[in-house]
Amino acid sequence: MSTRQRTARSPIRIDRAPVVPGMPTLAEDVLDGLTQPFKELPPKHLYDARGAKLFDAICELPEYYPTRTERAILAGAADRIIAAIGAGELLELGSGSATKTRLLLDAMARAGTLERYLPVDVNEQVVRDSAEQLVVAYPGLEVRGLIGDFEHHIDRLPAAEAPRLVAFLGGTIGNFRPGSRRCFLRALAGLLGPHDHLLLGSDLVKDPRTLVAAYDDAAGVTAQFNKNMLLVLNRELGADFDVDQFDHVALFDERNEWIEMRLRARSAQTVTLPAIELTVDFAAGEELRTEISAKLRRERLEADFRAAGLELADWYTDEREWFALSLSRRIDSA
Repeated sequence: MSTRQRTARSPIRIDRAPVVPGMPTLAEDVLDGLTQPFKELPPKHLYDARGAKLFDAICELPEYYPTRTERAILAGAADRIIAAIGAGELLELGSGSATKTRLLLDAMARAGTLERYLPVDVNEQVVRDSAEQLVVAYPGLEVRGLIGDFEHHIDRLPAAEAPRLVAFLGGTIGNFRPGSRRCFLRALAGLLGPHDHLLLGSDLVKDPRTLVAAYDDAAGVTAQFNKNMLLVLNRELGADFDVDQFDHVALFDERNEWIEMRLRARSAQTVTLPAIELTVDFAAGEELRTEISAKLRRERLEADFRAAGLELADWYTDEREWFALSLSRRIDSA
């Protein structure tokens, strides 16, 4: 543990990111997405408090391999990662309940480098709860959280005070389309100083049956999660979606190598959204896309890194090569 003096500040500080000019609101996303020829909404709106709990439940399902596979890789590699880079700070984008995070914090504590944890998430209560637990579990740890959208609030993050590991886990990078993915990786590269690294979790291309099952579980939890988007719109925008009139759909697009989640209208229907003065017609069988989740190959990810000004430093995967953790750094820091 660092001997830095922290008597002037509390071990926990949670800041709320200000509204960024030009950052689309829920209303704007819905107005844009539901008036396109092919209806689509950003997956971030799945994650209200109920959605976050449903996703935690998904992560424990037998069909949903990404979480447990990534956790196993991290358990085996965390000490090697920290020993190689000597990180004293862990900045986590989309931190959630920080369950896998503890594997990295444990490794940093064992190495004697642990100083600060910086979680970034849209769910304030989850960040506060995990922060209170972590400062007890790791005496002397400083937690400085940011409540916001990591895609739009990167410039609001505090400057590093020690070699920093930026963690973006869970395969969330797959929610970006190829061009947006490279832009986001370029923004992440801008966060890194000469002694900093990026740890990225990526779901890999595999048998489509395995992929589809992970997004369409037998218990129907993912279906509830997907339909939660409609409940969010009902609550926040006064919409009158009948959730029971939509079916959950998961499919693998082989050309783009990504999973799509959609909601399919069971019958022709009209939905009103009074808060944005919008009326939307759905034909029977018409679909609304709520998420894409790209499955990557190592060569594609390395090309994305190079385009973003990053260089692959190490690669960790499981025996089946279903999931990977990649450690990268800025090319000019190599």
